[in-house]
Amino acid sequence: MIRTTTSHAGPWAALAHRLSGLALALFLPFHFLALGLAIEGEADFDGFLRWSDQPLVKVGEWGLVVLLSVHLFFGLRVLAIEFLPWPGHLKRLIVAGAAASLLVGAVFLMNAA
Repeated sequence: MIRTTTSHAGPWAALAHRLSGLALALFLPFHFLALGLAIEGEADFDGFLRWSDQPLVKVGEWGLVVLLSVHLFFGLRVLAIEFLPWPGHLKRLIVAGAAASLLVGAVFLMNAA
């Protein structure tokens, strides 16, 4: 169990930002593999595209979009903390980042179906 020294959502937002960045970094080799297949030849890439039509891969794509939006919006939160004169309570900014991330994921899910 992870313990924080404070009772607000800031440490959880920071953890979500870091974990989403780590998950995105772990995804990069697969992204480069897909790009390499596209460069090597049309037949290999077509096979990859057929494989990517599986429902589990579509769920993974949705998860990737959510991870990207979590990392983006909580990264904007970090920039706001660093460069803007914010009051001590940033809970609304954290909730807005989480809500925006879920909204991006929902929009992607509606377009993917």
